[in-house]
Amino acid sequence: MGNKYAIGIDYGTQSGRAVLVDLSNGEEVADHVTPYRHHVIDEFLPGSGQKLEQDWALQHPGDYLEVLTQSVPAVIAESGIHPADVIGIGIDFTACTMLPIDGAGEPLCFHPELAEQPHSWVKLWKHHAAQPEADRINAIAAERGEAFLPRYGGKISSEWMIAKVWQILDEAPAIYERTDRFLEAADWVISQLTGNIVRNSCTAGYKAIWHKGDGYPSTDYFKALDPRLEKLTETKLRGDVIPLGSTAGGLTEEMAAKMGLSPGIAVAVGNVDAHAAVPAVGVVTPGKLVMAMGTSICHMVLGTEEKQVEGMCGVVEDGIIPGLYGYEAGQSAVGDIFEWYVEEALPAYVQQAATEAGISVHQWLEREAAAYKPGQTGLLALDWWNGNRSVLVDTDLTGMLLGMTLLTKPQEIYRALLEATAFGTRKIVDAFHHNGVKVDVLYACGGLPQKNRLLMQIYADVTNREIKIADSKQTPALGAAMFAAVAAGQDKGGYDSIIDAAAKMARVKEESFQPIPAHVAIYEQLYQEYGKLHDYFGRGDNDVMKRLKRIKQSAE
Repeated sequence: MGNKYAIGIDYGTQSGRAVLVDLSNGEEVADHVTPYRHHVIDEFLPGSGQKLEQDWALQHPGDYLEVLTQSVPAVIAESGIHPADVIGIGIDFTACTMLPIDGAGEPLCFHPELAEQPHSWVKLWKHHAAQPEADRINAIAAERGEAFLPRYGGKISSEWMIAKVWQILDEAPAIYERTDRFLEAADWVISQLTGNIVRNSCTAGYKAIWHKGDGYPSTDYFKALDPRLEKLTETKLRGDVIPLGSTAGGLTEEMAAKMGLSPGIAVAVGNVDAHAAVPAVGVVTPGKLVMAMGTSICHMVLGTEEKQVEGMCGVVEDGIIPGLYGYEAGQSAVGDIFEWYVEEALPAYVQQAATEAGISVHQWLEREAAAYKPGQTGLLALDWWNGNRSVLVDTDLTGMLLGMTLLTKPQEIYRALLEATAFGTRKIVDAFHHNGVKVDVLYACGGLPQKNRLLMQIYADVTNREIKIADSKQTPALGAAMFAAVAAGQDKGGYDSIIDAAAKMARVKEESFQPIPAHVAIYEQLYQEYGKLHDYFGRGDNDVMKRLKRIKQSAE
């Protein structure tokens, strides 16, 4: 029959990437990136040039379609395979990235008369202007003792669906009225491929307060938020919620022609970028924590029952792997902290030394920092440069560095920052483990693990657990292709379950990072000190970080 292939499309913040994957072994045969023509729209609306307010982040839905019509034909051409051998398509997306559509499924921003209305556009995941709505969502849920709140670590984010919908109702009621449905961008792109509107269990569960057993929160709760929202879930959030790996439908004739593929091939329901990476590293059973590591970290682990864990971002049945509960936690800055240090706080002689050595500044700092033993720098940091996502769920916390002297070197500070992010992950691991969600081994994917060996050894030593590394640079896209293979099914040359697909297609490197016992002992001492600072500054004993923020704001 010959080899069969699937295409996984990873929609990021700046671009979309298509990867053509061999279904027999998970080999990534070809990939192609299409940068978004309109980038992130965070200052001015396209066309009208209308200025946006602070904390807005929009996108142009046309850019998502361009990825399909440019990157898919490109990977077919590069690989030289016959298009008929592609049996399925899957996508993953940043989330919650949402948009209002009309009754025909068209984005409202495509209507010329609405294009100058900012609320008619796609709200990107990092649109934070719905914070006032999120605050009220949480306060009213807490007052009413809503059962859903503990499943999200006690707080619903301003980045998520309900806060963004409510902001539209608050600020642009006419746009709210014109909206037939609010959709995740992932689900909208799938609707463009298939002609069917379905919602995926991953984004519905993690980002729209949907629960497999209970459904959405009650109409009474929505009425308590705002009487105009009472019927929201049965009207503008209506639609079947489908488990991952299901088929959303077949590829339409029109889209097949534009993409150079066969009409009718399976299109899997949408997925979230980090969550799609879990089966791509072979994790389909409990006890294994997957870290999608980049500017921030998303931590994901599977369980057989629903537990409450402090600071988790969500627990969703069928949220990552059908048949299991998927837990999510996260750190809101990791690579971003190292980037801040290199960009904003480094002496010029380091840049000069790196240039003379013919390596990047990050490589020079890693090399020099690796010469120190654990504890040798005398430094300790709190990793809150962008607030704390888990376990404290507090965006108003800030970073801290302790123990500096007149002899402190840049590479020592760099090492302390690496260690701080590892301590933050250890806090999350401990929270899961102590609440009955076991974590025996860690898996890492994304940009950071490929680049920074010292970082991964520190994480192994701090958590006292083995760390396995993804053998793919495009792990989410590989996961999306695996779900496409499941949507197609075994009789078409795919797989009947994501567990079967993972057994053949998942890829991790042979080499892993093992904890070094002598390092583990010293890091245990440092972690105890980190824990004291974490609780002192993070749990209300000393709110100096927030007081400094208030003083700063009043001085501006």
